[in-house]
Amino acid sequence: MPTHTVLPRSLRFKIVALCLALLLPALARAQAFIGKPKLIVIVVIDQFRADYLNRHSADFKGRGFNLFMKEGAWFTDCYYDYANTKTAPGHSTIGTGAYTDGHGIESNEWWDAARGYDHQVTSVEDDRYQLVDLPPSSIPANQPGAPANAPTFVIGASPLNLRATTVGDELRLATQGRARVYGVSLKDRASILPAGQAANGAFWIDQSSGQFTTSTYYMQHLPAWATAFNHSGRIAQAEQEAKAPGTTQFYELVGRTPAANRYELDFAKALITGEHLGQSGVTDLVVVSLSANDIQGHQFGPDSDSENQMILSLDQDLGSFFSWLDQSIGLNNVWLALTADHGIAPIPGEAAKLGIQATAVNMQKVYAALNSSLNQRHSPGQKLAYLLPGPDLPYIILDKRTYARLNISEAAAEDELAELLPDAIAAQTPKPDGALPADHRLPVTPHLRYVYTRLQLANGPLPPSDWGRILAHSVANHGNWYVMAILDPYQMAGSSAFAGTNHFTPWSYDRHVPLAFYGQPFIPGEYHGRVAPVDLAVTLASLAGTNLPSAAVGHVLTQAIKPIHPAGQ
Repeated sequence: MPTHTVLPRSLRFKIVALCLALLLPALARAQAFIGKPKLIVIVVIDQFRADYLNRHSADFKGRGFNLFMKEGAWFTDCYYDYANTKTAPGHSTIGTGAYTDGHGIESNEWWDAARGYDHQVTSVEDDRYQLVDLPPSSIPANQPGAPANAPTFVIGASPLNLRATTVGDELRLATQGRARVYGVSLKDRASILPAGQAANGAFWIDQSSGQFTTSTYYMQHLPAWATAFNHSGRIAQAEQEAKAPGTTQFYELVGRTPAANRYELDFAKALITGEHLGQSGVTDLVVVSLSANDIQGHQFGPDSDSENQMILSLDQDLGSFFSWLDQSIGLNNVWLALTADHGIAPIPGEAAKLGIQATAVNMQKVYAALNSSLNQRHSPGQKLAYLLPGPDLPYIILDKRTYARLNISEAAAEDELAELLPDAIAAQTPKPDGALPADHRLPVTPHLRYVYTRLQLANGPLPPSDWGRILAHSVANHGNWYVMAILDPYQMAGSSAFAGTNHFTPWSYDRHVPLAFYGQPFIPGEYHGRVAPVDLAVTLASLAGTNLPSAAVGHVLTQAIKPIHPAGQ
């Protein structure tokens, strides 16, 4: 008969303690499964260059931006490693930890050969779904309850075009759907894309009324708390704050003011309260994308008084929001992340005053000149369209149907366009119009720095350098022929050097965005050295103990993460 050795009680306690100590690192890292943190909030500021934080730091009060800069892990040198610096690609990159070649979103809208040529598709367009609970004035003719003068068909929205999972998707998968994930923005793309394919909901506004809506991809009707918010008088309050009472252009007139940020943050509070986020026993996630900075920034530029006021107001509004989170959930139970979808260039005319070789290029005239040259070469006396109506630079899309009728190959068509582009752009040298100071400087001649055909980008070879990597990360294929045209820095498409500004280039000012974290795992400090927005999703996924998003290429920011030691060490 076997005998059993009974260990002394004190030794048994030591063995149990040792086992627990060995398990502690694993338990601590599996945060999402045990609800630590209760909630992750990713704050994205649309069109917010990283140097704004340095420029305005002396004026920040309380715990808005200072929560990240003085109490969190703040990375000062965060740059996107691709050229597609627009809202939809940027928000996709933030959520997925991948670039366009991984998540498939190349712009806010594009020509999709598989869907036809009657219009460009948006990054979240999906006609299988409808928008829900729109105000009567906005119900389109294709939906029940439309008024007699209803607007035409309004296409629904979903993450159909997103080809990779997000950190929110991985939270949902890891917890078998118990984690809840939401996106909030004024813009549909900015709420849908960073939240991901499996999100419980994404909310954005009806542009005329300001009411929040969503898509039947997520739900058939708004939840009661969202309906209550829409009918609470909060819209009228935002209109009054923006000095636009009763407007039917909420997005344009209210959306470009600080009132829009407060409006969005109040909706985020209603969402967190209404959905009981942070109370499920696993980690929930909300992405709040604040759109006002972008809507205003295109018009007035990054160096305007309006921009200064927007940033300082947002500092106070973020402070109030974080204080609310502290009171309702406790900041010790929350991880926060801060970033932006892209930067911005100064208004070209303002930069030119300082001697920068900045200018605006009238791309409508460039397109006309290119079509004229191509007709002279291939279809004399005709007015065929060789180019599709353009989105912004850097992409110029060829109408391959025209070339097919003329039996011209893609390689020949793209090479020819690349040959014609430099002269067509240089011909748009502006004439002195009195806008610039009367001095000895001549108007700046626009210059095409680089041009690449689709076949070059798809098949290479690309430069074996950082520049080559940026180009490779920017490639998506929607069935079109195109060339990628990159002007000199601080040069952009536009009708006038003083008619606003833009982004969507590979230059540093469009790629430089803030990256900062706040929460229990992070070592407070100011961190220098190159990092990238793709690191945000990867770092959060690693700390949450989930798989990385499916196409993620970022790195875990270990330099800002507290080490985990077994008990007693």
